Amino acid sequence: MNRCNAFFSHTPARRLLLRAALAAPWLGMPALVSQRAWAQLNVRAFPPNAERGLMVVTYPPLIQMNGQPDRLSPGSRIRGLNNLLILSGSIVGQSLVVNFVRNPTGEVHDVWLLTDAEAALKLPTQP
Repeated sequence: MNRCNAFFSHTPARRLLLRAALAAPWLGMPALVSQRAWAQLNVRAFPPNAERGLMVVTYPPLIQMNGQPDRLSPGSRIRGLNNLLILSGSIVGQSLVVNFVRNPTGEVHDVWLLTDAEAALKLPTQP
């Protein structure tokens, strides 16, 4: 005698619960997409000492900043368009408009890849 048959029976109510449980993760997807769209429309706040430049990663950690040879500092952070960290090896050879901050030794330490809206804005003048 098998006593578990009643629990696993495919009644319409159980099918509805199963479909709802399987669809639940997909119901949150529009919110995720709208957050990404929102991130593209808003402009991030950059530090007052940020500079703007055209960066090309040649051979990490070696880069070109505005056509001049430069270097990423150890522990440098590159933030993508959605403000998540990306690795320098994933953008080798691409010419990107960025805001960046140098560390005390002069190496590029923090980099933000700019969206079109952010690139169109001027950086505030430094005192």
